[in-house]
Amino acid sequence: MELLPISTPHCRVERDGHVVVVTMNRPEARNALSSDMLVGLASAWAYVSAEHDVRVAVLTGAAGTFCAGADLKAMGQPSADPDVQARAARIPNFHWKGLLREELPTKPIVCAVEGYAVAGGTELLVGTDLRIVAESATLGLFEAKRALFPMGGSAVRLPRQIPYCHAMDLLLTGRAVTAAEALSMGLVNRVVPDGRALTVALEVAVDVAASGPLAVQAILRTYRDTLGLPEPEALKVSDELGWPVIGSADAREGTRAFKEKRPATYEGR
Repeated sequence: MELLPISTPHCRVERDGHVVVVTMNRPEARNALSSDMLVGLASAWAYVSAEHDVRVAVLTGAAGTFCAGADLKAMGQPSADPDVQARAARIPNFHWKGLLREELPTKPIVCAVEGYAVAGGTELLVGTDLRIVAESATLGLFEAKRALFPMGGSAVRLPRQIPYCHAMDLLLTGRAVTAAEALSMGLVNRVVPDGRALTVALEVAVDVAASGPLAVQAILRTYRDTLGLPEPEALKVSDELGWPVIGSADAREGTRAFKEKRPATYEGR
């Protein structure tokens, strides 16, 4: 993989073809969120959206832990790296962008979780699109138990993603949840053996990258742009986004490849 210059000491950003891998890299603090890490995350999401040939991102944590939440002290202090400080000044609301609360990437994110993904870690997970979790992982939104509030958006997003009663259970009790329970709630896609989350997430990312990129991005945008709309209005938005995909060169290539029984070669056009 190619290490990208947008990386920071607490956030490693790498690229392999159509796939970008974003690794929260603060293992001495169980990858707790810092301003340095959030600048790196915000930079990564902007890069994923801007680069035409990037089709999917994978988010994971270093050293067997996803993210143990916010380090409030480290989030309130500037990075020790002057370059990262300068970048922070150029990215409005980098905290919210990094946490996937604002300006979600236009391409899907696959989440690979080992160990703890709690508080801000679960909030990041809720901002992703596909979620692969190791069997001994621990998830949970602990904020209410500590008289805090989940500012990453989970109070809004979680009841839209899983049944209401499960969402309120997580949000109001602040209890820890096992990977198996998260799967039963519909919070995650797959539970895999420990140590395999990133490997499986990369396999999923390759599958996503093999799909037509225009179609994938239009599906994501349709979901986001139609939240809360009545069905007739939502279908109008769906048509506006879907018909250009149907008429694209990629769609013609997909049809030809199917007829010729070969893998399709998509160019995002």
